[in-house]
Amino acid sequence: MKPMAHLGVGIGWRPEIAGAVEGLPGLDWVEVVAENICPGHLPESLLRLLERGVRVVPHGVSLGIGGADRPDPAKLAALAERAVALGAPLVTEHIAFVRTSSVAPGPVLEAGHLLPVARTRDALDVLCENVRIAQDALPVPLALENIAALVSWPGEELTEAQFLTELVERTGVRLLIDVANLHTNRVNRGEDPVAVLDGIPLEALAYVHVAGGVERGGVWHDTHAHPVPPEVLEVLAELRARVDPPGVLLERDDDFPGGAELAGELAAIRGVLGGGGPAGAVPAPPFARSPGFRPGPRASHAGAAEVAGSGPERAADDGEVEVAHADDSALDAARTRVGIGQAALLSALVGGTPVPEGFDRQRVRVQARALAAKRAGIVAGLAPELPRILGGEDAYREAFLGYARNRPLTAGYRRDALDFAEHLLVRDLPADPAARRRLTLWWRDRAGPRPPRRAVRWARALVGRAA
Repeated sequence: MKPMAHLGVGIGWRPEIAGAVEGLPGLDWVEVVAENICPGHLPESLLRLLERGVRVVPHGVSLGIGGADRPDPAKLAALAERAVALGAPLVTEHIAFVRTSSVAPGPVLEAGHLLPVARTRDALDVLCENVRIAQDALPVPLALENIAALVSWPGEELTEAQFLTELVERTGVRLLIDVANLHTNRVNRGEDPVAVLDGIPLEALAYVHVAGGVERGGVWHDTHAHPVPPEVLEVLAELRARVDPPGVLLERDDDFPGGAELAGELAAIRGVLGGGGPAGAVPAPPFARSPGFRPGPRASHAGAAEVAGSGPERAADDGEVEVAHADDSALDAARTRVGIGQAALLSALVGGTPVPEGFDRQRVRVQARALAAKRAGIVAGLAPELPRILGGEDAYREAFLGYARNRPLTAGYRRDALDFAEHLLVRDLPADPAARRRLTLWWRDRAGPRPPRRAVRWARALVGRAA
């Protein structure tokens, strides 16, 4: 396996802190959420960073490569396009599932969150095949991130280290190790970060994530909205004692601090790494840009046929990776078993169905509340008028959580906002007539010429309850 390009120390680029990120001293690279950018219309801030020679790596969150279905070709093409538009040395995703599979009964449900795959032979077989499909579609190396989890699957056959090691050996995929997630799993699942670091092939390390969180009621919440705690820096130090990581990145996704605080957190990370000063003080060595890269807002990849085969060294750089293909019928059977299990868990989390046998019911309830709260926050961000119409954040959240309790996300967050408003109108809510009129006008402006007649609304509500 060829060594990864040296990235240095970086930060997750978000629109809310774009100016602060541009002003950070010694910044080597940034990471962007792949789904949040359009290759043909890159934000001016990212273009300025690219012009300065700052590397930009796309980080996907919606592929669901750990799901039972084969990866969506459209999502893979979108990742490839972003890699080329940004001249990225690699792309990254998560070892997770995010939706139910077509092999499971019922409609496809979206989690709106990264959920852990079971550490079983079935799940590993499915994941390895999905990774190979993704590698064949991407123009640059792929790295996969370990995720944080609140729940553990019953009947797991492998440890985290064994699972990751076999994944690397069978596919040649790189690893993005999130040390904050290792700490989260120590608190929530009793897993030893040191044992994971001792057991995984660190020569496959692409880079490292560092982020903050908070503990509430014995559960660690990986919020990315709090400062990096000493416990996470300690795990980073354990990793640094074993390997010189090609790159380390600070993640912050909410409750954004000022530039001085961000610079202080980066300085703390450099202190653990032993850099002795801003990482950008010495020009970074050249790195390979993806095929077809042209800096500027109109950069695009040369076409799927050209990029699909442009990086075969991803999986077998030096002939070291022996590709093992499972029998097709056996793999299809594994996909079915994995899909049914994932559907049962996700339905319990977002649809109010019974918790599958063997899961910690309390932890599943905690995870379900966290998913509903995250969903409420995203809808409020897309439709900030709703909390105002309903009389404030608390009233909005109470109403939304009641609505979402048995209504899984199936058609995206914008549709979710409209369905929530219709749900309230069916019940003649809010109670204040003036607020109800404002909600009706809001719904009408976005959904059609007028809300459906009361009889239609009641019929929809009854169908929803039956479903």
